[in-house]
Amino acid sequence: MAETHSRVEEVIPEIGGNFELDNGVIEVLPAGSRVVEASSFGNSAWTRTAYFAILLPDGSSKQYFLKVQLCLTTKTDTMKLNADNGMQCATEGGDIMMRGEYNSMTELHKFAPSFVPQPHAWGRFHLTSPVTHFFLCEFIDMEIKMPDPVPFCARLARIHITSQSPTGQFGFAVPNCHGKIVQSNKWDPSWTSFFTKLLVSFFWKEIGVNGRSPAYEQAFGVIVTTVVPQLLDPLQADGRVLKPSLVHGDLWYGNAAINRSTGEPVVFDASAFYAHNEYELGTWRRKETGFGKAHFDEYLKNVDPSEPVEQWDDRVRLYSLKFNLAHIIGRQGASSVREEYVLLFPLMLDPG
Repeated sequence: MAETHSRVEEVIPEIGGNFELDNGVIEVLPAGSRVVEASSFGNSAWTRTAYFAILLPDGSSKQYFLKVQLCLTTKTDTMKLNADNGMQCATEGGDIMMRGEYNSMTELHKFAPSFVPQPHAWGRFHLTSPVTHFFLCEFIDMEIKMPDPVPFCARLARIHITSQSPTGQFGFAVPNCHGKIVQSNKWDPSWTSFFTKLLVSFFWKEIGVNGRSPAYEQAFGVIVTTVVPQLLDPLQADGRVLKPSLVHGDLWYGNAAINRSTGEPVVFDASAFYAHNEYELGTWRRKETGFGKAHFDEYLKNVDPSEPVEQWDDRVRLYSLKFNLAHIIGRQGASSVREEYVLLFPLMLDPG
């Protein structure tokens, strides 16, 4: 008979609880290795996370971090996971989330191997119910605090500068998620076109969560038809070439830490794609992210603003809208902040 579980805790238990590793994960481990320890570890808003250690045939050991996404099929399971994680609902596309994170982290690791944990695999549990997908990477003992802006921004800038889009366009090779939200990231040679599609998709997802509002939709329409082309079209006009740069895609204090072994900054939980590098800074405009003026200043010591330079601040403010929408989507009933995030946005721009 196929194996099933009736409760979330039977897949990954409460924090600190031990569990038996699923054979779907064991199959991607080095041949001849033996699992010696496996326990739940850490917190994640949309997933369950765990730590485990293996003993290799040569007697050495290796540690892994495991993230799983459950496609829950029962009301009881969904309510339980929602209560644990403050979720509205379980993400249906666990395969998209786990495959997307694996590919995001793999791409980042190519250009900054000391800046991100090394990805190992993604896949599906043998467990038949609930359907469970996983992402597996090396375990790094982290101190959860904001990294020093100087080394952090230098490493981030290096990725933006050295990365090369495999198509020469903006986008990513596979669908991935910002939090639990599937992103529109198909390849596009126009940054204005790419960002517009991304922003509009998040806007309508937010409408689906918090309901329609004529004034809100009208204000957003002005942003899409007027503000976006006003600020982004010049980046690829008058002979200017805009390089698609690999971005982490969700850099806030919850996705950055310090490697205890090296003292160096490390980032994780990426929702990467090739973008205008300044897009990365959009989330830093949000008060809740933990990033501030020191990070902007350090970043700009490594990377000059794109031309037209005088529109730099407005562009970063525009990019922050996508991250604000993602914030509202994740919090049903947060429509009260729409005025701050969207309705007043056109009034906040430099009229020049």
